[in-house]
Amino acid sequence: MAAWSGEGANARTRGTANRRGLRARPAHAYSAGGDGGPGRRRPFPAGAAALGAAVGLAGVRLRSDLRPGAGAGPGGTLGDTQFSFRFRRSAGRRRAAAAAAAEVEWRCTREAPPGLQPEPAHLFGYVFFRQVRDRSVQRGYFQKSLVLVTRLPYVTLFHSLLHLIAPEYFEKLDPCLEAVCSEIDQWPAPVPGQTLNLPVMGVVIQVRIPSQVDKPDSCPAKPLIWENLLPAPLVLPSVAELDLFRCFQSVLVHIQLLWELVLLGEPLVVVAPSPAMSSEVVLALASPSVLLGVTNPFFIKVLQHWPHILRLGELRMAGDLPKQVKLKKLAKLKTLDTKPGLYTSYKAFLHKDKILIKTLLKGIQKKRPSEAQSALLRRQLLELTQSFIIPLEHYMASLMPLQRTMTPWKTPPRIRPFHQEDFLKSLEQAGPQLTCALKGDWLALYRRFFKSPNFDGWFRQRHQEMRHKLEALHLEAIAEANIRAWMVDKSEAEAVDLVLKLQEKLVQARSRGFPAREETLQRVCQHITLVVRSLPKDLQAILCGQETASAS
Repeated sequence: MAAWSGEGANARTRGTANRRGLRARPAHAYSAGGDGGPGRRRPFPAGAAALGAAVGLAGVRLRSDLRPGAGAGPGGTLGDTQFSFRFRRSAGRRRAAAAAAAEVEWRCTREAPPGLQPEPAHLFGYVFFRQVRDRSVQRGYFQKSLVLVTRLPYVTLFHSLLHLIAPEYFEKLDPCLEAVCSEIDQWPAPVPGQTLNLPVMGVVIQVRIPSQVDKPDSCPAKPLIWENLLPAPLVLPSVAELDLFRCFQSVLVHIQLLWELVLLGEPLVVVAPSPAMSSEVVLALASPSVLLGVTNPFFIKVLQHWPHILRLGELRMAGDLPKQVKLKKLAKLKTLDTKPGLYTSYKAFLHKDKILIKTLLKGIQKKRPSEAQSALLRRQLLELTQSFIIPLEHYMASLMPLQRTMTPWKTPPRIRPFHQEDFLKSLEQAGPQLTCALKGDWLALYRRFFKSPNFDGWFRQRHQEMRHKLEALHLEAIAEANIRAWMVDKSEAEAVDLVLKLQEKLVQARSRGFPAREETLQRVCQHITLVVRSLPKDLQAILCGQETASAS
């Protein structure tokens, strides 16, 4: 249970449920109501789940009395609505969550794809809201939400879970919720690369947790359906894959521009007529520095100083095709009844991919399934991203010192500095034009990218990975060295210094996840033992004590 509810089992009861770490509590972020949503106040879907850098997991919590609307009625949406939001958590709760399920947290952070890694600073809320006419209620409407709060960005899984739980809960209330909490308490940890069977309310949800080693854009491995599972499990093709085409079908002609805004970490507001549409579009975009999804047109006026605002309307068809929103100047964004459009003064560096747009629009006319359209769109955007990032990866690799320069008894050589102008010069021979047919000012796009927060995050992550690789190579050189030959002419002080340094290297290798083989680490341990045994008994006792303390 720790992986799904890492807040701990000793939490005080708040709200309706407190079973082994699952607890109810109010959501922390709201927006003022909407023009197509179920009321005047609703959870604020203010986040995206694609560029998360995270450490660890935290709890799944169920909230049963949060309502998106305090004054809903005939103007609100009747029926069931599902959407999601993200909000920041307090520092104290971050520390408490990090203390639980440390091993599972480390694996899920290190082995999960970047977009599915837990976030230490945020929680995700998944909402099932129901509003129906009910004359027995004073206001004339039954309104209730069930909100699942977790640090896991598994939107498909948790929306499917709520779709099973919520209708039953609205009928049976607390006893149903308590039974569900007890079942979730028994779920296995969400370890990347594994297929999970998750029993709940007489149904087994079967889903595979993606791993970093999965190939991009590859068909996910089919979950193994156990023959003894009766009834047959509900098999989910993905824990978090969204229908990209449905999200972007009204902005297909601007998909390149949106890709650039996200790549450069530009602040973006998505205004949509419903919380479901708003949260889906936000999640479909990789998170830039700030990306908000709102439903209340009041925000158009409040946030009109923002550089980029995507105003979506109800999907309308122009003949057989979805009507495309227009690119508009920010100066026209002044009234609450602003028409749908992409309001920005940004000019794209790359030309539109007319072939992609034409293919997708023809697919609509031919009634191509939305899944196929999404797969086509996802593949094209992936190839565009790879064409942009591969030259950067190649240049970073060229900064790595050669392995033959590595010597066991000296400090590892340093990674050479990243020079932007040198990289830009390299694009003449190894630029994105080799793998991408799109024309445009690639150099200017790279220069703008260097100034963005996304470049800083990418560079820090790659540089850290390279440092870890260097340390792993240094450990291999030490493991393969002749330690007895080194010991021949060394003093006690030099031997003690080597032991302390090797002990520190082993601690770092295990705590920071260096890509070193276990065999290499064992051989270094043997070197330490050999050197320690050559020292006087008093020094042996001290060094062995330090080694034990380090291991603990």
